[in-house]
Amino acid sequence: MLLGIVIIMQFNFEPLAAQVIKEKSRIIVIGAHPDDCDNEAGATAALFASMGHSVKFVAVTNGDAGHQTMKGKELAARRYLETQEVAKRLGITYDVLDNHDGALIPTLEIRLQIIKKIREWNADVVIAPRPNDYHPDHRYTGVLVQDAAYMVEVPNVAPDAPALRKTPVFLYAQDHFQRPNPFRPDIVVDITTTYAKKILAFDAHVSQFYEWMPWIGRYESQVPAGKEERLQWMTKLYNQPMKANIRAAMVKWYGAQKAAKASHAEAFEICEYGAQPNEAEIRRLFPMLIK
Repeated sequence: MLLGIVIIMQFNFEPLAAQVIKEKSRIIVIGAHPDDCDNEAGATAALFASMGHSVKFVAVTNGDAGHQTMKGKELAARRYLETQEVAKRLGITYDVLDNHDGALIPTLEIRLQIIKKIREWNADVVIAPRPNDYHPDHRYTGVLVQDAAYMVEVPNVAPDAPALRKTPVFLYAQDHFQRPNPFRPDIVVDITTTYAKKILAFDAHVSQFYEWMPWIGRYESQVPAGKEERLQWMTKLYNQPMKANIRAAMVKWYGAQKAAKASHAEAFEICEYGAQPNEAEIRRLFPMLIK
């Protein structure tokens, strides 16, 4: 009898962190091109996946314009294969919609595509770019996701995919743009342990990180020839110090001591559309946020 009582008490008083981790989140990250999700939340996705949560990346365009020599179907096919290699490296799934790169506009047709993707994934959290950015495809992806935010719960819109019976949390990925308003780091994830996986995701996009972006950025002469040398070069190129406002915001989620030790972070802003979670709800959805 006494043994039974002890067992029950141990179960009831299980640490809160352990109880929370048992609840699995479903995350969908939506980007304009077949490498944007990796930049928005690649390390956070890898962290979620390592904890047994489900993550899907969706590229709204097929990337058929993002190269200096290749184009069209040949480039789109190459970039799709790159996304599938990323999926293996991060432990996620990666979908690519067949819309033209560089020609994205917020049409009803594409809005319906995004609504269906969110519904089919039964998403708890949706991450996308803010609708202010240098690239029109990035801006309009943000607009399309905003336009889908309410509609994912409306049964008569896109009726071939069952409407959600919950309100997802919609988040913006971090950017550096200041107008009309700067990014606000509402949620900050310590990605120190999975930052290397984010770099490996970049490495899988050979057409972009070793060819197109160096070419359009006028630094193609810096790209090494060897595979290992390229990875080392890119690791150094993207190893930027954490901004002071991001580290300060991290203290809320990890405490001052852990925040001070973090080397890298990914931050997210809560969109005014969708669910407006309190701190407890955010910690439930992001169970890695443990002090």
